[in-house]
Amino acid sequence: MSFIEFNKVSFTYPNGFPAVEDISFQIEKGENIAIVGQNGAGKTTTVKMMNGLLKPTAGTVCIDGMDTRDFTTARLSRKTGYVFQNPDDQIFHNTVRQEIEFGPNVLGYDADKVSALTEYAAKLAGLSDAMEENPYNLPLSIRKFVTIASVTAMDTDIIVLDEPTAGQDIRGIRVLENMIRELKEKGKTIVTITHDMEFVAGNFDKVFVMAHKNLLKVTSPKEVFSDNALLEESMLKKPYISEVAYQLGLPEGILSKDELSEYVEKAMKISKS
Repeated sequence: MSFIEFNKVSFTYPNGFPAVEDISFQIEKGENIAIVGQNGAGKTTTVKMMNGLLKPTAGTVCIDGMDTRDFTTARLSRKTGYVFQNPDDQIFHNTVRQEIEFGPNVLGYDADKVSALTEYAAKLAGLSDAMEENPYNLPLSIRKFVTIASVTAMDTDIIVLDEPTAGQDIRGIRVLENMIRELKEKGKTIVTITHDMEFVAGNFDKVFVMAHKNLLKVTSPKEVFSDNALLEESMLKKPYISEVAYQLGLPEGILSKDELSEYVEKAMKISKS
């Protein structure tokens, strides 16, 4: 069995609105995946079923062999940490330190481990100099890092990030990229919902493309942004560099400035030979 496994999963809200319909997929431990799609595609509903905030109305969701219907959200939170899109839905302590150390304290770790996890998560998120600040005295972009650090400190095997780049400047994006790389190196499974296609292009092993409350395709970023029919159906845009390359008539699959530069250099050498 895969580390995260959805088998013919559907979810309908109490008001009768179907948000996800008959999706099946697997995610292996240590994978770093992005879930993309327009609003209403079912992305957030899907990830909320990974930690028991929602339970499937049909099918099964298993996390490390645990059928989520058989466990409380509190129990599943030891396995899956969830960072909400809006940090103000998550923050409720008076200092950054208290916010970050709350999770590992609730999980019952000893004082030394709580301290080590708190300091590690704060450093990783660039918050070491803000530990005694009230989170609500910090800008929204930094408050988002407070919530990411608070989940990181819980040391869960799975970390779900919901729109982490929203409102971030270039510095914030670089901090996020570094966090994802380091957490992956530590064996964490990272699941990220995002509308930021540049971020998707440069940071993920696989992309789950959702539309019409279903899962259309699971593939690499290069293949996603080379599939114009898939992009049209899911109403997604290519990353800026990919769009420039496409408009210039260059081959599909160019995702970064370095790839574009490399292609142009090779083309120039061939033309001179």
